[in-house]
Amino acid sequence: MYDTFGGFSGYFQKGRVSHIDNSTFRLHYRFTFGLLILCSMLVTLTQFFGAPISCIVEGVSQSVMDTHCWIHGTFTIPSHLTKEVGTEVPHPGVAPLHNRVQQNESGHISWTEDGDEIRHAWYQWVCLVLFFQAVLCYTPHYLWKLNEGGKLDMLIQGLDGVMLHGTEAAEDKRKAVVAYYVRTIQSHNPYVFKFVLCEVLNLVNILFQIFLMDIFFNGQFTTYGSEVLSVSEQPFETRTDPMNRVFPKVTKCSFHFYGTSGTVQLRDGLCILAMNIINEKIFVLLWFWFIFVTIWTAIHLMFRMVSIASRHSRFMLLCNRARLVNRSDISTVLEKANYGDWFLLMQMSKHVNDRVFHAVLLDLRDRIDKKRAANLSQE
Repeated sequence: MYDTFGGFSGYFQKGRVSHIDNSTFRLHYRFTFGLLILCSMLVTLTQFFGAPISCIVEGVSQSVMDTHCWIHGTFTIPSHLTKEVGTEVPHPGVAPLHNRVQQNESGHISWTEDGDEIRHAWYQWVCLVLFFQAVLCYTPHYLWKLNEGGKLDMLIQGLDGVMLHGTEAAEDKRKAVVAYYVRTIQSHNPYVFKFVLCEVLNLVNILFQIFLMDIFFNGQFTTYGSEVLSVSEQPFETRTDPMNRVFPKVTKCSFHFYGTSGTVQLRDGLCILAMNIINEKIFVLLWFWFIFVTIWTAIHLMFRMVSIASRHSRFMLLCNRARLVNRSDISTVLEKANYGDWFLLMQMSKHVNDRVFHAVLLDLRDRIDKKRAANLSQE
């Protein structure tokens, strides 16, 4: 298992901080994406958990039964999930399916079922659905990379690699940054609103994935984690485990074939779904993780909306980032700046040395407040 997953050990380690996004983005395209890829790989490792399905039935070879039940699915009876195992039922939800024989006017015989069953035909799609979810989590980041086009890297001019203030290289790069900012001031709103749109896509994506999982599990995913928590507090002898309803370990499968006399015969078999041992844990983890990511992303977007609507909030946030700069100087810099200009300064502050950023803001103050700069030059 270490040979299989050892390569992922460095994936979740903190590396070089990205210039173009933030921690909420990385929660989606890095951590959630990586978690889903790991889960997708895990459900395919039959060497650790056994064959995904193994069925037994009298009169039919196991290989034929396994293939048939894997393709057509298995079932459990929900009314028998709460019955006592060992006396009333052999396993939770395992009971005979009441079939009836009908004969139409032409004499054709057909089997009908009473419909009291839960069909399980999703297990062969789990690894593909998890991979599809991982791709969806990466999509907003990919779209933002295409639209960002390296603008922030060009603005920073390599100042993220400058550690000492006052060197000739730092002075030249800082002057280039200040000149570009002043030349393009009040023109960055389209840039930042594309970023905000991708942030909204992150929230839409995670909500869509919860909805997708609910469809995939026949409306049982949205309450899955809460039911697991509530059941864990009940006595073991009386509780109905929701995992047995969503991820049964033993199910039934019916096989119809022609007998020696040409009549249709039915064979009921039992199937062991070994992979559900790991599937139930994976989707409990994903339920809590999706809830956490949804709440985190929603709160982040609320703060984003506040910063868009309130100039004072932008002022306070930039003061918190540039603690070496006087508030009056920051107010001067933001006097003519719109939201896009403020956003670029906030992004720059995360990736350059504090002293370098302090010097950038002072240069911007002097370039924007030309009267103040003229008085200083006369002195």
